[in-house]
Amino acid sequence: MSKNVFEKLQNGNDVRGAAIGTQDEAQTITAGIVSYIAEAFGNWLSKQTGKPLSGLRIGIGHDSRITAEIFEKAASVGLSGAQVFLCGLVSTPSMFQSTLLPGSRFDGAIMITASHLPYNRNGMKFFTENGGLEKTEMAEVLRGAAELAAGAETDEAGFPVYPEKAAADAQPFDLVSLYSASLMEQIREEVKAEDYEHPLAGLHIVVDAGNGASGFFADKILEPLGADVSGSVYLEPDGSFPNHIPNPENEAAMEAVRQATLDAGADLGVIFDCDGDRAAVVFSNGDEVNRNALIALLGVIVAEKSPGSTIVTDSITSDELGVFLEKDLGLKHLRFKRGYKNVINKGKELNAEGTVCELAIETSGHGAFRSNSFSDDGAYICVRILIKMALMKKEGKKIETLIADLKEPGDAREIRFKITGEDFAGYGDNVLKNFTVYAEADPRFHIVTPNYEGVRVAFNDEEVKGWVLLRKSLHDPVMPMNIEALEKGGVDIIMGRLEPFFAEQTRLER
Repeated sequence: MSKNVFEKLQNGNDVRGAAIGTQDEAQTITAGIVSYIAEAFGNWLSKQTGKPLSGLRIGIGHDSRITAEIFEKAASVGLSGAQVFLCGLVSTPSMFQSTLLPGSRFDGAIMITASHLPYNRNGMKFFTENGGLEKTEMAEVLRGAAELAAGAETDEAGFPVYPEKAAADAQPFDLVSLYSASLMEQIREEVKAEDYEHPLAGLHIVVDAGNGASGFFADKILEPLGADVSGSVYLEPDGSFPNHIPNPENEAAMEAVRQATLDAGADLGVIFDCDGDRAAVVFSNGDEVNRNALIALLGVIVAEKSPGSTIVTDSITSDELGVFLEKDLGLKHLRFKRGYKNVINKGKELNAEGTVCELAIETSGHGAFRSNSFSDDGAYICVRILIKMALMKKEGKKIETLIADLKEPGDAREIRFKITGEDFAGYGDNVLKNFTVYAEADPRFHIVTPNYEGVRVAFNDEEVKGWVLLRKSLHDPVMPMNIEALEKGGVDIIMGRLEPFFAEQTRLER
């Protein structure tokens, strides 16, 4: 029972579960489970570093979720015997930086968060100086937690109860100020304004923190650097997320920051997800800069500092983005797999092999720069953009001009097919194999190679120009399909070519 409880909480290299049961979702993670996992992480970290538990310095931070402080205490109890530092309300990237910054240099860090997921969810992310734990390492920690819980008493719901222990001898740690100071110094040093302390003077920046953990970006970074942040919204932490989902991919969230930017007459709008590892921006004219547009904007910044560098993205980026990166900017574009960890690890791998990769970024907004230890950090993304804005302002130019030549698809759609029945992974593999055969038999279909995930097909004839990508979900019994076309109405044409194939896939439901 205990082993299954812990295994089910793994979501790639994170832990995620329902911390509060609802009418639609049963509880899956408790304070006791958090304590077991924290203890297992301490044991794992001790083994990795060769230090005794008492010699480990471990930071704990959390986002604004309503179960955050309960889980913070539970993690502290599980780490009894270690030196624990309570960082309070912080962003996920700052917890990774806590293992690197000279003022902290923790041996390990735990972030209590479930990213952009609904208010009732919560989870844990783990860091060392090498970054977030890999999937295999996360599985090892969870196996350790299950072993610790073996034979434990269970509560009425069947969850293992953690033995009564005093919390670790923890002390508060002001990580937000340390992290903010580091980012501010980077902006000052690169802009080198006449008023060195206030390089953002004259810029009006609106921040939408979505009631998550990144409200500090306005008052601890932008304001001290001289920016006007009036008109900023939802800076106050509120784990019920009363205004909109804190997610830069969400239409309502992007509309909220767009409207706030226009209402304030600001030069830029900035939006973060709940735990601050993703961001997007809005230009002064209301244009939303996320997904392809955000990658393109950051690509311009990369191209100036590292001409010819490779940018790694996930698999669903547009053909038009590839043209902009490679033809307009002279960069190299590697379209890899979905999953921010996959993208980041590919960037690291390229650099280790001698191929310069300055940026690894997913369309979701998870973006990691080599110059920032490949931390997917929404605040750092904004820092790079703000530095460029400030430098352009000196020349009387606006940042909007940087991606004026980026073309966008005229039509786009995502369909998520649900796989029914057992062995969804095996069935998904079979669907992809059959789809390849189907595509090879039609001269209008051109299978794209190299391709690292699913099957991508290009169309380039008189009737339609575009592409389709059919792939398996990373974790769920789902097969997402993305379609884009150069012209409006092109998606329907492509769908017409695909319908005979999907009519024969009896276990796929739309």
